[in-house]
Amino acid sequence: MAIARIFQRPKNAMQSGKARTDLWQLEFEPSEAKHPDPLTGWAGSGDTREQLRLFFPNAEAAVAWCEREGHESVVVPAPQKTLKLQAYADNFR
Repeated sequence: MAIARIFQRPKNAMQSGKARTDLWQLEFEPSEAKHPDPLTGWAGSGDTREQLRLFFPNAEAAVAWCEREGHESVVVPAPQKTLKLQAYADNFR
């Protein structure tokens, strides 16, 4: 049975925007270990579910999809967003 991991997308560290961080993403856990290809040396496996990523508006919709399709799911809660309030003058102390 395939285990699906459901989590909220994190903010992109390379940009200041928060686009698409409100979506919940579903990824499948790998069912077999990766092994190097003898010709190219790239890591790969026969598990095609690892390439699949689904996006949902909320966690409940993702869990409902897993139940309907017969997949086991694990919901990873979103981390708490904390603001570091700092004055510009603190840079010179």
